[in-house]
Amino acid sequence: MATGHIPDYVVAADGSDFLFTFMVFFTVGLILLIGIGYFTLHAIPEKMAHESNHSQFQIVGILALLALFTHNNMFWVLAVLVAGFRFPDYLSPIESIAQSLARLAGFKPAESDYATEPVEDSPVVADVEPAPKQEG
Repeated sequence: MATGHIPDYVVAADGSDFLFTFMVFFTVGLILLIGIGYFTLHAIPEKMAHESNHSQFQIVGILALLALFTHNNMFWVLAVLVAGFRFPDYLSPIESIAQSLARLAGFKPAESDYATEPVEDSPVVADVEPAPKQEG
């Protein structure tokens, strides 16, 4: 029998199948590449928030995880929107007001608390002028 005209992808006499072996490796590699791409795509909002030192980093991470496990794209879109936009900083002016009020009330604001301990040596503003010094 003449076997010179049989293509290479036909099973050889020893039972080895080049096409099947190639397709197994190709399919496994393709599945791995698709998985890597999928997880990389879901990590985009977290990378955006992490690079800009975003204050809502935990919210972005939670939304990205919800999108990953529920396959609901709305969570991923929300994560991208939250990571992409900066929300105004309302906390800093309120902290400043609280620290100023604590100083006016005679409390020394701690670093983590606003008014925890009274200040003993803080200058007290008096309405009465001090008596003039007497010479002599």
